[in-house]
Amino acid sequence: MEHMSLQEITSACKGVYHGDLAFLEKEVSGVAIDSRKIKKDFLFVPIKGARVDGHDFIPQVMEEKGALCTLSEQELTDVSFPYILVSSCEQALKDLAEHYRSSLDIKVVGITGSVGKTSTKEMIASVLCRKYNVLKTEGNFNNEIGLPLTVFRIQKEHEIAVLEMGISDFGEMHRLAKIAKPDICVITNIGPCHLEQLHDRAGVLKAKTEVFDHLAENSSVVLNGDDDMLSTVKEVKGKAPYFFGLNPGFDFYADEILDLGLEGTTCTLHSKENKINTHISIPGTHMVYNALAGAAVGTLLGLTPQEIREGIESLVPVAGRNHFIRTETFDIIDDCYNANPVSMKASLDVLSLAKGRKVAILGDMGELGSQERSLHREVGIYAAQKKVDVLVCIGSISAEYIDGANEVSRSHTKTYHFSTKEEFLSVFTDILEKGDTILVKSSHMMDFPKIVSALSGYEEK
Repeated sequence: MEHMSLQEITSACKGVYHGDLAFLEKEVSGVAIDSRKIKKDFLFVPIKGARVDGHDFIPQVMEEKGALCTLSEQELTDVSFPYILVSSCEQALKDLAEHYRSSLDIKVVGITGSVGKTSTKEMIASVLCRKYNVLKTEGNFNNEIGLPLTVFRIQKEHEIAVLEMGISDFGEMHRLAKIAKPDICVITNIGPCHLEQLHDRAGVLKAKTEVFDHLAENSSVVLNGDDDMLSTVKEVKGKAPYFFGLNPGFDFYADEILDLGLEGTTCTLHSKENKINTHISIPGTHMVYNALAGAAVGTLLGLTPQEIREGIESLVPVAGRNHFIRTETFDIIDDCYNANPVSMKASLDVLSLAKGRKVAILGDMGELGSQERSLHREVGIYAAQKKVDVLVCIGSISAEYIDGANEVSRSHTKTYHFSTKEEFLSVFTDILEKGDTILVKSSHMMDFPKIVSALSGYEEK
């Protein structure tokens, strides 16, 4: 981050400074909430978690790690180091990130949606990197703690920040957008996600479009026009959104789509001025929508068709996100970072492209509320319709996948159910065969990277 003085930080956090007044003009070189990531002259923000209270680490980071200052929700006695007293460290973190973002001369691309946020973020960043110095959200740093930490990573050399914003309840997107203030807002789709809090897709639309409340001046909105909910958005702050999809009437559309199976997809992308023939190496025709989003944002930010094509074709997958792993024994589709009904079906579409035996290892999907059983059953039906050969279901609700698969007449899908991944891993060699193509997917809570690790490290004797 670009340096901020303790005086500036105290004001932004609405806090009360305690300590040597001479330190007020000193500048912090970074912000961290994890005591292990503190470096010299950092600001420490101690967050109270379910199991650990960051306040317990204040002496360590100040006296041993060389932090310049710490925030605190409680008065500290008999200390020689400076600290800023605040009512809530979590709120102070957000207030400080909002202040820091406002001080930067940088374009921000904010990305949200029910499915494909991360892969779209990666695509857009890959495109923009052909022309600009880009910072992007890493990992799952897309919530009310992660987004501020991502914002603090912006340095003076960065020209564009591509920020992913994820929510699970009303009001969250409003707070995230207040921090990010996107110059360009991209929404990928509106699906049945986080229904425990958002109730239905209308609720999801309402929650996601809270992002419009805090767009930067002269901002642009880019929406998936093929999504029936997003297509109802006709105007945002007096301007029509840009739509992308497969309809030739959209601002950005694709045609001549050729599915190459696990080798990816070729297509032609169109805008009002240009046509781009490109190859997307990551499998699944749904990736065409990500490429369209990348082309739309690239065009709005002045990239040439050649730069956009090179950015699309240089995209590489990240672990847990449609990442294809080929071993001597198995071909593994690692898509286990998270899951909902829409992304489950998209991943099963990718699996169906494989030659030979197709295996789906699926875990529970979380936060689906009262519809969770029917939505799991619906995915099981879809797996059987896609002619998955082996369906391995792991978790307390995942038996519903099997019930759904069994509803499909003349289905040849062989099914297994395990309560835990450990149970499956103890017998997987009896179920899987050399040459299988295996999809591994579940909600993040299931910790399925352990399955990917076990399968990718297995060698048949």
